[in-house]
Amino acid sequence: MINIKHVRICLMVCSLVVVLQPLNGIAQQNSDVSQASVQHGLTERDGQRDFDFEIGTWKTHLKRLLHPLTGSTTWVEYDGTTVVRKIWNGHANLVELEADGPQGHFEGLNLRLYQPQSHQWTLNFANSSDGILGTPSVGEFNHGRGEFYDQETVNGRAVFVRFVISDVTENSCHFEQAFSVDGGKTWEVNWTATDTRMKDGSNKSVQPAPTQTDGQHDFDFELGSWKIHLKRLAGRLTGSTTWVEFDGTSVTRKVWDGRSQIEEFETDSAAGGHIEGLTLRTYNPQTHQWSLYWANSKDGILVAPQIGQYKNGLGEFYAQDTLNGKLIFVRFIWSNTTTNVPHFEQSFTDDGGKTWEVNWITDQTRVQEESGKAD
Repeated sequence: MINIKHVRICLMVCSLVVVLQPLNGIAQQNSDVSQASVQHGLTERDGQRDFDFEIGTWKTHLKRLLHPLTGSTTWVEYDGTTVVRKIWNGHANLVELEADGPQGHFEGLNLRLYQPQSHQWTLNFANSSDGILGTPSVGEFNHGRGEFYDQETVNGRAVFVRFVISDVTENSCHFEQAFSVDGGKTWEVNWTATDTRMKDGSNKSVQPAPTQTDGQHDFDFELGSWKIHLKRLAGRLTGSTTWVEFDGTSVTRKVWDGRSQIEEFETDSAAGGHIEGLTLRTYNPQTHQWSLYWANSKDGILVAPQIGQYKNGLGEFYAQDTLNGKLIFVRFIWSNTTTNVPHFEQSFTDDGGKTWEVNWITDQTRVQEESGKAD
């Protein structure tokens, strides 16, 4: 297995549009009219469909610089497949990559989420060796060239990372990754990827499930389509006893043959509320634990993961968070998972776990004939 800390790049093929906000202030009338006209043109396109061209299945050819930032000129090559599926009707998408080369085999995924307030995308990568999402990257497209950036650590040294997407057509696209150690003055390219669309558009074949019983299939019970009924406490840690109820549906699909999952759900309340969200569940084979990442379509931002595992049929997952500026702990509990009516509860505590207040309850009922959302 190769070190794929920086392999996520090949998954991040495409990206985003930055929308310029209208300027305030007083100017001459002609300037105002001209400025309004220009800004109106810029704000019409918000970028939430920028990835539509990539939905489908691709052949991927990769080249990786063996030792970045060392003066190395030795490159290794890989070949594999990339599958991109819609989420939230294209407002998000999930990328799965599998490739082989002289340095080994790797599997990765990239969850791309659109942020409607900023009109940007976040690209969130994990690989199957640890199932942990890395620091998200953010960027934009200008004049057919996509650039997005983040800061990472390479061999203990802070570097800027730049992803460039170019030559985007209906059936191909090109990607380069580069590092900079001088604040962007100079860049060293260390990864390139060229994707070519597979004509049949079919997903890669499903591989046989691993035989391990260490927990990596604990969420298999969730696969499929469900009717869901949820209750949400109106005020959390305020003494509130008012609950708001929602009804809707959810669909859960496997990633990495079940070692990861993506769940989409959508619910509505008689009181007028609407929730459209997703959960990405990834398994860490080193710790035998799951990380549960949540995002909703309002902001497209992944929150800190809940981490835990199943014991004796009960799943418990924990995280630290803040509520109204105050430190709290969060607990997720899954039960009844061997039935067609699994149960989920979320609780908060502000006293270090001495007492817990349940503020979210979900009951699911399996839909016998799956009618999942179209990919």
